[in-house]
This record gives sequence, C-alpha cells and structure tokens, in this order.
Amino acid sequence: MTSLWMPHPRPAAATPFTPGAHHDVVIVGAGLTGLSTAVLLAVDGFDVCVVDAGDVASGASGSNTGKVSLLQGSVLSTLRAHHPAALVGAYVEANRDGQDWLLAFADAAGVPRTTHTALSYAQTVDGVGAVDDEHAAAREAGLPVRIATAAETADLPFPVARAVALDDQSALDPAVLTAALAAAFVAAGGTLHTGVRATGLSVLPRPTLRTREGALTAEQIVLATGTPIVDRGLTFAKVSGNRSYCVSFQTPGAVPEGLYLSVDGPTRSLRPVHAGDSRLIVGGNGHPVGRIASERHQVDDLIAWTTRHFPGAQPTHRWSAQDYTSHNLVPFVGALPRGLGRVRFATGYAKWGLTNAPWAALRLAAEIRGQAREELPRWMTMIGTRLTVPGDLARGAMENARVAGAAARGWLAAERHPVPVPQPGEGQGVVAQRGGAPVAISTVDGQTRAVSAVCPHLGGVLSWNDAECTWDCPLHASRFAPDGTRLEGPAVRDLPALPRRTEAPGRGY
Repeated sequence: MTSLWMPHPRPAAATPFTPGAHHDVVIVGAGLTGLSTAVLLAVDGFDVCVVDAGDVASGASGSNTGKVSLLQGSVLSTLRAHHPAALVGAYVEANRDGQDWLLAFADAAGVPRTTHTALSYAQTVDGVGAVDDEHAAAREAGLPVRIATAAETADLPFPVARAVALDDQSALDPAVLTAALAAAFVAAGGTLHTGVRATGLSVLPRPTLRTREGALTAEQIVLATGTPIVDRGLTFAKVSGNRSYCVSFQTPGAVPEGLYLSVDGPTRSLRPVHAGDSRLIVGGNGHPVGRIASERHQVDDLIAWTTRHFPGAQPTHRWSAQDYTSHNLVPFVGALPRGLGRVRFATGYAKWGLTNAPWAALRLAAEIRGQAREELPRWMTMIGTRLTVPGDLARGAMENARVAGAAARGWLAAERHPVPVPQPGEGQGVVAQRGGAPVAISTVDGQTRAVSAVCPHLGGVLSWNDAECTWDCPLHASRFAPDGTRLEGPAVRDLPALPRRTEAPGRGY
C-alpha cells in the first residue's frame, strides 16, 4: 500500500555515519517528534544528531491524514470522564502551543496548508450523547466550540445526527512538513543519519546509543520512535498499538470542506485535499495491531462505504499508520525511568501526532536546556505530575489481559498446524509448527520465505497482515517484513530466516 503523500519530498541529504562520534544530544527517530525537538535544540546551538532506521517520516509521521486540529473526535470527553478538568485543560493548552509552533514553522518554511472547520459528528442518534459530552468537555477546557447547524453538515452525503464544530483548524501534507523540518535541522548545523538502526543504549559511564553501524555517545538521548526501543520503565506494557487505514479518492463532484471525524463507530474520518485536483481522504477502521482476521477487509470496507456515499469516487491510494495510546489516555513525555535523567522519550499520541508531537518537542527541549520549573508553561508541569487513577489501572489490566490471551492463542494455533503445509498463495501467509517452534511462511512477489514466527521482543506468535504483507505481533505491535526485517515496534532484532523443509518440493513447506 502506498500513501497519497508518497513519494515523500526529498529531505535534506543524510550525513555519513562516523562510529564513536559524540554529540550533545542524540535523537532516535526522524519523525515529527524527533525532528521538531532537533530543530528547537539545533537553533539554540546544541550539537544534535538524529538517527533513523528508515528515512525521514517513514513511519506514522508520513502516513497520517494531515489534520492539525484541537478538536479530536471524542478525546477530550474521554479524558474528562477519567481525569480532573485541570488535566484536560492542560492537554488542550499543550496541543494549542504545539499547534501554534507547528503552523508558525510551516508558514515560515513555505509549507502549504489550508484552513477548515473541524467537526466531531455522530452518525446516529446513539452518538448524540458523545457529541454533547465532547462539546461540554471542550468548552470547559477553553476551546470555542459550538454545536454545528444542519447547514454546516449539508455537504455530507450521509445523515449526521449532531456535530460539534471548531473553526480555524488546518490541514497539510505531512511529508512536505517533515521534509521542511529535516532541511531546517540540517541548515542549523544538525547531523542526520538515515538507514541506521538503533539496537540499544546504556547510560553509564556516559549515555551511549548502539547501532548496527557502531556506537554514538551523547550528554542526552531522546527516543522518538513511536514506542521506546528499550524496555526500561516497561512502557510497552503501558501503551497499546493500533493501526488505522486511509484511502484517497478522486471524485466527480465537490468534496466536503470540513475536517470530519465520527465519535461513534465504525470510525469515519474525512478531509479534502486540493492540490491541482480535488481529492477526498477517508480514514478509519482502526484496530489493535495483529488482532484482526483481515486487515485487507478494513481497507475494502472503507472503499465500499465511500463509493456508496460518493458515487463515482475512484480510489487512488491506500495506506495505513500505526500509533500508540497510553492506558491513562495522556501521552508519556519526559525522562525515561532508569535513565538517570539522561534519556528521554515520547509516546502515546493516540493518532494525534500533528499537535501532540510538537508540544512533546517543546517539553523535551525545555528539559534538555535545563529550564527552571517557574519558566515553564503551566501545562508542562501539570502533565508531568499527573496522577494514575483507578480507571487507568483498570484499562491497563484489561489490555495486559488481552495481551496474555493473544499470546496463548498464538501458540495454540501454531501447534495445530504442523509442517509441511501447502505453499501460501501470492500475498498470503500462514503460521505452522516445526519441531515445536512456530514458523511463519509467506509468498510475496512470487518469493516464498520461511522465518521464525516468534517476536524477538517478548515471544508473541506473529500474525499475517494481508493488507501490507507483513508479520505483526499481537502483543506489543512490533512488525516485520516477509523476509524478517524489523519494521517498527519495541522489537529491535530481525526474525531469523529458516530453511525450507519438505519431502515434496513445490508442494509444501
């Protein structure tokens, strides 16, 4: 699957890697969080190095819908149901400061953007209460929202029971934005290493990042990798990984001009794109990574829904993105446990990285600068000192119970299918048992491969993603290519390749 934003604009040229180099700050991850933090610090005169296993914005930062909005579906009312009003207000203030910084950067860098009204809407009367709750939570947090009139949703070709609206929100191309961030970082004297995979870190005697090409040392290390690539603090057990899908369409008629997101299911997100021609992006159908029968069905369902409501719409691109939600619903940003104050991280944006990532960068940069507490905006200290409430513990317990269930089901399913098994058809994958160990067998682009089906992170049995032809872990959302190459998630090692074993070549594996 290929995003509408691909191919990405060519980012600033990467610097050749020098093992043993020392920097003030080493940042792992060349997405929105990593590059925004890097720009802030490099402009201040810090010697900053950014390292990424892929290219600039090769993860969620380059695969989202491009909405830069403070109205985020039912996020605020969900937060308010479990947390005090002060914390919800701090979340809004943080997102507003992040939005202001990001849009100011985009305007200064010449990144095109458009302005729209954002609307969180109910598809049926059953969702009206959720809209009213979001309206109340947003007003309480200081956002100038209103209940939308029927005229404001009249350009939608499907019924809307109620919607809450917020004016003057933005949309842009996230690939153009991240390319501009990378260029600004390099222009400020930063060092950018792409295609360099980090494999671990240590703190003593000095912070050291280990990579496949050698080690780098620093005074501070920042992990801006979606979820941390080290298990200090057990962050992987405090967040859940989710994938959601997008399809872009060319339509014969006009497209709705708002930034729409449903508060009830199935999730439907819509936004217009005007770049030479008019397109409509439709997103939704999110689910926990690796815990669904068919990812392809989620994409097909979006296409069927869109063509039903927008006759003549033709899909042009389809893609997905992965993001993480913290069990207490607020992003984790700050010092990593057991990092001695020299390792920082950010995760848990719940699919709203275009506003959460820049405020995370503002906070990370402030901490690395050593700014005094009284110099910081109120939201930084409020979010940093939040309390865990019983609802947070309950959600965490439920998610970890699901993880345990997924682990057990994966091993049991593998045991029921010993090799040899029929060779998978094109685009298909199967997990079988060989000598007591799960093996993952797939055929992609005419090549059949066998790799270990056991995730090297914590031993979950992988499942086949039939939309993207990847092996996905249902425990903590690590993902791997058919040849075993690690793509994302808390795992840092590839899957071992396994030899073919069959007494009848061509008939099985």
